[in-house]
Amino acid sequence: MINIEKQRELLITIGKKIQKNIVVYAIGGTAMMLNGLKEETLDIDLVFANEKERQIFRKIAFSLGYKEMDARIIYSTRESSPILIKLEDSLLDLFLLNILGVKFSDSMKERATQTHEFGHNLLIKPADIHDIIIMKSATDRIKDEEDIISIILNNKIKWEILIHEAKNQVKLGNEVAIMNLGKLLEKLRDIHKINIPKETINNLWKLFNKQARKIKEQNKSHTAVV
Repeated sequence: MINIEKQRELLITIGKKIQKNIVVYAIGGTAMMLNGLKEETLDIDLVFANEKERQIFRKIAFSLGYKEMDARIIYSTRESSPILIKLEDSLLDLFLLNILGVKFSDSMKERATQTHEFGHNLLIKPADIHDIIIMKSATDRIKDEEDIISIILNNKIKWEILIHEAKNQVKLGNEVAIMNLGKLLEKLRDIHKINIPKETINNLWKLFNKQARKIKEQNKSHTAVV
């Protein structure tokens, strides 16, 4: 685990070695810490806009004595696995706009309005709370579910943003985004008794059914052509 102070010290140390401004997006527990929603996290999760800047960050981490881990140990062989760097008792996860199937979209970038400066040249923008929910809905981990509950209970959620981004994710190729979000919100409502608007869940399943019909029609057309 890494707490807020240790995370800050590490990022400042890396930021001081960066020669020009780099804008990085924080997701997961790191974003929650920067949003004041969490005191510590297992990983420092960062998303880079391009490979060049990710490699700059990676090389600086190596120069500080940190070592790279084989991402397959944790993420199997998924194409969007991050670069993993082992810290003392936590990990640096360096993603490149694709977070295990979830696309870090232009709308996610626009909603990341906060900027935290570390060592002058490292600018970190934490993901908006709605986008943290979208990304965490893609996993089956208990700790992610607990984080989502904490976000919902401690913030005013704009449910239409979640629906809009789930639709956007499908357009970007993340075909299970609507289904994952719908299943998560139903579980939070039915098992954890979290107050989720009925209309939000109904709208998600309407969108999912529409998506399923479209895929079915496309498959029929493809079969007819063949």
